[in-house]
Amino acid sequence: MQKRYLLAPGPTAIPPEVLLKMAEPIIHHRNPLFEEIVQEVRDNLKYLFGTKNEVLIFASSGTGAMEGAVTNMLSPGDKAICVRSGKFGERWTNICKAYGVEAINIDPPWGDILDPAVVENTLKANPDAKAVYMQATETSTGAKFPVQEVAAIVKNYPNTLMVVDGITGVGVFELPQDAWNIDILVAGSQKALMLPPGLAFAGVSDKAWEFNKNSKIPKFYFNWTKELTNLQKNQTNFTPAISLIVGLMQALRMIKAEGLDNVYKRIDVLSKATREAAVALGLKVFAKSPSPAVTAIVAPEGIDGQAIYKSMWKKYGVTGAGGQDQLKGKIFRIATLGYADKYDVITAISALEFTLRDLGYKFQMGAGVAKAVECLKDS
Repeated sequence: MQKRYLLAPGPTAIPPEVLLKMAEPIIHHRNPLFEEIVQEVRDNLKYLFGTKNEVLIFASSGTGAMEGAVTNMLSPGDKAICVRSGKFGERWTNICKAYGVEAINIDPPWGDILDPAVVENTLKANPDAKAVYMQATETSTGAKFPVQEVAAIVKNYPNTLMVVDGITGVGVFELPQDAWNIDILVAGSQKALMLPPGLAFAGVSDKAWEFNKNSKIPKFYFNWTKELTNLQKNQTNFTPAISLIVGLMQALRMIKAEGLDNVYKRIDVLSKATREAAVALGLKVFAKSPSPAVTAIVAPEGIDGQAIYKSMWKKYGVTGAGGQDQLKGKIFRIATLGYADKYDVITAISALEFTLRDLGYKFQMGAGVAKAVECLKDS
């Protein structure tokens, strides 16, 4: 029998308290008990997102909320600026194209730092752009993007929305929607919210709701106006993922009990320990501005990154993630968000050391674990 550890960037590990809550007998969604749960969830989602406005809840993957952030705000023929630099940033462009929105792409090399001035210059050249779409974390590269700086630029353009994919950012690091003037902030259940996949979220500003009034793209399932009307009655437009919302209630209680600042500090320490352990093993962190959510590590020369990821899982029980698209085989990833703690990191680095040894990489055995313990000793 092999014990399993989940340190992928999604889905992430689920606390026992949340699992037990979801295992309770299912309730009907059109009754007062469910409405009480939704009311609590609404309040705590506002706390998590840092917004006074409603955070919409959808039964879908996070991509559903991303799609809705296009279809509920824009019209065919509109322009939108899309910051790419990774697999998930490219998704914004693909969604825009699918609905007849002209995507103006900003393409920093994968893993590089985004210069906010590039966004500003692109806006100056395209003042009629209706939205800027970008990531908080580009999960495929482990890079963190300068959301606050870009949002401060977009604020100066009253006819342009600031839209952020915070799927691997909300609940990971500071990302206050209202304070930073983020018009739409998207999240998903399977990351820092410590739930199975199946729920998507969108915090929507007053400015965005004004844009919504003029959107001409057809919409049915992801109709945000109807969803808002129902949410304000503590209901959903369609049948919700009831057990996930019950689990969400518990997960949000746990986040609030720990306190967001403490959550951010914990995750930051875990990610720092992971990065420094990798460097102690002679490895290189891929992203120039690493996100606390997930550390992308460059595979040693001559060793396939997919082989590292697969061996850690198959032989040592630690599930991380491999590289995607152009990075497949070149990197592997270890996530430190959600329910992760210092013992998970130490276990993951131990498994990494055993795996690298098995694959013939030469290094001082124990160096990574020692560095991780040093980083974590006071946490």
